Amino acid sequence: MYFAWTVKHKPKSLSEIVGNKEAIQKFVDWVKSWERAVPKKRVAFLYGPPGIGKTVTVEALANDLKMELIEKNASDYRTEDAINRFAGLASQYNSLFGGKKIVLLDELDGLTGTSDKGGVKAITDIAKTAQCPIVLIANNAYDPRFSNLRNYSLLIEFKKPPTGEVMKHLKSICANEGIQADEDALKFIAQRSEGDVRSAVNDLQALSQGKKKLTYEDVSWLGYRDRQDTIFSVLRMIIYGRTCISAKQAVDMADVDIDMLFEWIYENVPEHLTDPHDLAEAMDALSMADVYRGRIRATQDWSLTRYVIDFMTAGVAMARRNTKTHGWIPFKFPARIQMLSRSKAERAMQLNIGYKIKRKCHISAYRASKETLPYLKIIFKNNVSMAAGIAKWLDLDPEMIEYITGNKEKTEAIIKQLS
Repeated sequence: MYFAWTVKHKPKSLSEIVGNKEAIQKFVDWVKSWERAVPKKRVAFLYGPPGIGKTVTVEALANDLKMELIEKNASDYRTEDAINRFAGLASQYNSLFGGKKIVLLDELDGLTGTSDKGGVKAITDIAKTAQCPIVLIANNAYDPRFSNLRNYSLLIEFKKPPTGEVMKHLKSICANEGIQADEDALKFIAQRSEGDVRSAVNDLQALSQGKKKLTYEDVSWLGYRDRQDTIFSVLRMIIYGRTCISAKQAVDMADVDIDMLFEWIYENVPEHLTDPHDLAEAMDALSMADVYRGRIRATQDWSLTRYVIDFMTAGVAMARRNTKTHGWIPFKFPARIQMLSRSKAERAMQLNIGYKIKRKCHISAYRASKETLPYLKIIFKNNVSMAAGIAKWLDLDPEMIEYITGNKEKTEAIIKQLS
């Protein structure tokens, strides 16, 4: 059974929260002020980008101060009547357990829209009379719909934490999971998360699956991506899509090209479609998509792209009929792309040696790397003296010699004869 690390390693105390120390202290001071008297601002409005710890801060504070937390998503209570039934009543009565109470309405952004029928107005009215701390959370507190509500709220901005603090959190998770991670690898993950701690933890888990050591090479092939619509969300919409339209629309959210998205889907479908008939149908749809990809490469007829998209999205989504979901299944990075990226440095070295051979033997560098290099490896591993002569003749540098020998001691012996 897999568990999301964002849940498994969720901070339980304020001391474990990543970044935003000033904002957290301001929030703590406001909550504690209720012990003296009802403050002028009865609502705290926490706002900032997603994934930076707004919700977990409220949960951790309730845990630290032994408060009863009543938590709901505001987007589930859009109407005035629904808001009053939940938050209105909760804000006026004591805790069922006789202790202190705090009410949290998360995802307030979900109230903005045509489906909101008096929800914001109801929250504003509650803010005037609440008898316990009310916390609101949204990405943007300055939406015009919240203009009146802001007058009754203590605005607390949460910002993206610095890379160093995100790294420290990732390092702690690796220690708990028994993973030895390179500093450069964690720094790369932290930087590309752009302050989104939740995304950084998700990336770390996806990259660390089945590993006890995480190196920079394991992560360096990844490019930066838009954190708002990650490839994981796109895959979820395709593989678990209920309609053809929604599966096809996921392509518009993807920040990778069609060929790369195909690799992501191809890699993850077998893990998520466990029913043999579902999997066979999905792979058949992917094979048809690949056929059209081949035709596009051969004819440069890009109008065929729509068939590629149809088969790799709607075809896969509609194949899922009998598969049952059992726990959380992580998405994996495409193994084929990762393998090519890891071998990129090796292929570059082979080609550089090929150019050295080309100058002396007057054959193409590609042919030299494919046909001549294997023989050089045999010579360099078995005859130091001859290897030194060839290395001098080809003008090979120490790095090239070490690559050919694959052995540091042999390399040192050859270099010793060259000097």
